[in-house]
Parts: sequence; structure tokens; C-alpha cells
Amino acid sequence: MAPPPPPLLVAALLLFLVPFASASASAERADLVVTRADRRVDLTSHIVRVLTSLKVENIGPEAVSQVLLAFPNAQAKNLAAIRAFGTEGKVKGPSTVLPIEVVQPSGVPPELTFFSASLSKALEKGKTLHLDVLTVFTHSLQPFPEEITQAESQLVVYQDSAHYLSPYPVKVQTFSIRLPGGRVESYTKYPNTKLADSELKYGPFEDLPPFSYSPMVVHFENNNPFAVAKEVIREIEISHWGNVQITEHYNIAHGGAKLKGEFSRIDYQSRPYIRGVSSFRHLIARLPPRAHSIYYRDEIGNISTSHLWSDSKKTQLEVEPRFPLFGGWQTTFTIGYGLPLQDFVFNSDGKRSLNITFGSPMEEILIEKLIVKVVLPEGSMDIDVSVPFPTKQWQEVKYSHLDIAGRPVVVLEKPDVIPEHNLYFQVYYRFNNISLLREPMMLIIGFFLIFMACIVYMRTDMSISKNSPSYLAKVQWDEVQSIIQKILAIFEQCLAVHDKLEASLHDLSRSGDVQSCKATRKAADAQFKELAKELKPLLTSLQSSHQSYQIWLKVENLVAKERELQEKLMARHSTVVDSFEKKLRGQDVENRIATQQQKVAALRQEVESLLEYISEM
Repeated sequence: MAPPPPPLLVAALLLFLVPFASASASAERADLVVTRADRRVDLTSHIVRVLTSLKVENIGPEAVSQVLLAFPNAQAKNLAAIRAFGTEGKVKGPSTVLPIEVVQPSGVPPELTFFSASLSKALEKGKTLHLDVLTVFTHSLQPFPEEITQAESQLVVYQDSAHYLSPYPVKVQTFSIRLPGGRVESYTKYPNTKLADSELKYGPFEDLPPFSYSPMVVHFENNNPFAVAKEVIREIEISHWGNVQITEHYNIAHGGAKLKGEFSRIDYQSRPYIRGVSSFRHLIARLPPRAHSIYYRDEIGNISTSHLWSDSKKTQLEVEPRFPLFGGWQTTFTIGYGLPLQDFVFNSDGKRSLNITFGSPMEEILIEKLIVKVVLPEGSMDIDVSVPFPTKQWQEVKYSHLDIAGRPVVVLEKPDVIPEHNLYFQVYYRFNNISLLREPMMLIIGFFLIFMACIVYMRTDMSISKNSPSYLAKVQWDEVQSIIQKILAIFEQCLAVHDKLEASLHDLSRSGDVQSCKATRKAADAQFKELAKELKPLLTSLQSSHQSYQIWLKVENLVAKERELQEKLMARHSTVVDSFEKKLRGQDVENRIATQQQKVAALRQEVESLLEYISEM
């Protein structure tokens, strides 16, 4: 494959070689010279780390309190972290961290971004400073080609300068690049360039003027995971009942060369390291040693393709998404775990402090936008935050179960977060231990009130007063209903006697036993008299009740109809018995009782209808 075209960065730097003379003059006034510069670039990951070791000497008459570091603007915009460590003396000893800030010196090219490393002690004339500068860059490895098939390896391009870009003269300089292994398509060659195994070396270069620049490009294979989180929301919820709950929501994409063509699951499963060499299928999260209650899930539910290893020193969680991630693919998931409160929250001088890491526990992940939410207990006051790097901060309120005023939430937001940002930060606040009893007391009081309400309800007579008109009316209506039920029962017995008389007539027509039929008639007469005696006082009580005015007319009508039915039925019975005694023919008997039969049937139907109507009332 042909090497990629020279980057715009090289062209831009070549354009400002002319103003370097004025910049050099300005830098020379500082009277500093870099006697040796060793740069080591690590390209084994998609996050580029550059460690520059400088040996700086003050050859001027005055002491110097700062050292300038220069970067091209195109490179500075991808700078995620920069740290400097310095020690004074001809022999390198223990280093101290030096504060760094962005500066804009006079007389320098506008295409450069400058940082100033402030020395803890001014560098006197003739003294030597050993300065180590760690810089971490994101999005510095560009896929080339930008699209590859499932079976192709991923090739990327890295562009830099073989010379150390410095505002000071450099006497001796070396430059080395550590590659991830695999093939190297092409690289810029100079007379003193050497590629051995997975390391590309340039130099040494001697007596370089200020702002010396020598463009270089290396095109190589890198199939390591290009894990880029578009957004991560990390929620840290403190409970003074003994737990710190961590919940992290990830939206992760593969930031490498995009997949071209279709994806074959069969090819991938049969030869994943050949037919999916540029993809990644798992991530490693290094959790605190005593992490517990760990879970890993997405929108569908729990994901079982995860592995956990833990011992007294560490807890390691391997998360595997539901599908491998190729270039341009993305997935979302959530991990959560609990931590012991005493390991991360401390109490000093009446003020509590949370001391926990800022970034993600995932290895080698770039987070384009990280939001950290620290949920403090309800009632926390005097909140203060200490973060070792600039962040956007604000506060909000979160309501949870049994909250009244809500829980204060400290929100920290930072772009381009890398593993180097996984440093400890502190949140200070005041919290009264009495507030711990608020929720338990609310539960106790709530249950107490419920039980008291139940006791009062069970012991309170909720019935209406016995002297009230409504209660008296209800009692009277209950009495009326009781009388009605008794009356209905008597009429049901009367109908049963009617049925016996009908049955005796049928038996007479079959057997001709007149005496048996007369006996049945005599028994029926006796039962009718007994039922009439029982009915009379009930009718008197019903008629005298004020609540029976709606039903009395129906009952009265029922009594009249039943008596008429009884009379008609007795008359027909006498006619049939008399006919049989005179030994009349069957047809003659039918003719004599035809009219009576129709009248009895009609009355029987009316009585049954009235009984049904009254029972429904």
C-alpha cells in the first residue's frame, strides 16, 4: 500500500519557518539550552503517550523560574493531559510535580500553543534541570484506509516531527516510537533511522536550532481496541448506613476504521482472530478490592457474558457486549457495584470527605464526555469539591424514597477523559448524624399511625344511633321484610297443597278410588285452615307497619287471588268426585270441568307472578 499523503500539519509548520528568527530571538533571551532531549512515543494503544526527558541548563546571567513547552495547534487540540516532573542537579534525583499552565509569550508564531512549567525553585546560572514531560493525545491515530472489510487488519497513520519542537536550542536529541507489533507499511526514513522489532528509532540529532522541525509519518498495523465512549454517566451515591453505590452508564463505540461490507457471524465464530481481527469483544474494568453486588446489564436485561476475578488486592471485571464491535459500531450498557463506606468516606473535624477516583475503571478507554454525579445524603451542607484538573461543576437535587427536601447532587463534567485522569478527587460536606434517624422515624411513625387508625376503626361504633328516625325506619323495614318472608313461605305451602289435590285427581282418573280422593280433600281442608290461622296475624302486623305501604297492596291482592284459586280448585275437585260417583263417562267429566280448569290455570299463574314480584321487592 502506498504511504499516505503528507498531513496538513506538516504543510502548516513549513509555512512558519520564516518567523522563527524572531521567535528564536525571544527564546534566546531566556538563556536556556536543552543539552539533551529524549522522546519516547507509545503507539500500542489508540491513546498516544509521549514521554519527553529534558536536560535543561541555564547559561544566562539571571535565574529562570519557568520552562516553555511548545506544541503545534493541530496537535495541541488533541492534548488530553500534560504533566511535568522536575529535579535540579547534574544527577537526576527524586522529582517533584510542577504546575503547568497555558501561556502566550510575545514574539512567537500564532500556529503554536505554549505551556509553561513553573519551577518550584528558580534555576540559577550554570545550574541544570532534569525535566520529564508526559503528554497524552487522543484522536492522533488516523485509520488509513478509513474503511476495511471484516477480514482485513486495521492500519493507522501517526504524524509527528523527528526533531523535538522546542523554543530553545537542543544539543543532542533522540526520538523512539514503540509500535504494537505486526507489519509496518511505511515510515519516513532519515539517514539515522532504524526499525528493530516493534521499535522505530530516529537520531541522535545534534545541535538543533530553536523550533527545529523534521516531519515524519509512520503507517502501521494496530488492531488493539479503539474503545471510545461517546458519553459516560457515573453516579456515586453515598449512604451513611454503610455503602457507596456506583452506577456507570456507557455508550461505547469502536473508533477505528469503519466496517465495509456485510458482517458474517459464521466466519467470525469459526475464525474470530482472522475474520474479526480489527474488532474487540470484551473490556476490562479494574474495580476497588472490596467491591460487591456487581452487576452488568443493558436495556434488554442482565448480560451473562461477563467474568469476575477478585482477591484482597483487586477486583477485575471482564464485560463482553452482546456482539463484537467493529469500526463505527456502538453499544450501550450499565455496570454497578457497591463499596464499603469506611474505605471512601472519612470524618475529620466535624466534616466528612469522599475520596474516590474520578474516571472510569475501564482500561484504555477514551471518554469524549464524562459526567460524574455525587449524590450526597439528604441534609448535607457546606459542600465543597476538590478536583486535580479543571472541570465544569454545578449542583442539582435528586429525590428518592422517603425524601422531603431531596438529596444534593454534585455534578462534574469533563471532555476527553483518559486513564491518566483516573485520579482521586474529594467532596467535602457536613452531615448531622441525627439525620440518619429521619427515614427510620418516618417509617416507625407511619406504621404507628396506620395501626392506631386500625385500632380506632375496630373499636368505634360506626352504626347509626338507635333513636334516630333513619335507624328506626331501617328496623321497621327489616321487620317488614321478615314478615314478607313468612307470608311467602305460607303461600308456598298453600301451592304445595294445591299440587296434592291435583295429584289426587290424576290418581282418581287412573284407579277410580273415590274414597282415597275424598281423604286427600279432607286433609287439604285441614291444612288450609291451619295456614289461614298462621297468615292472619302476619297480615295484621304487615298492615299496621308504616314501611309496608308500598307492598301491602300486592300482598292483599295475593291473598285474594289465592283464596279464589283455592275456591275454584275445591269446586273442581268436588265436581270430579261427584262425576265419578255417578259413573259418568270421561268425556262428560271433561266437559263439566273445562271452564273451571281454565279459570284455575289462570289464577295459578297470577298467584305465582305476584309471589315472584313480592320476593324481588
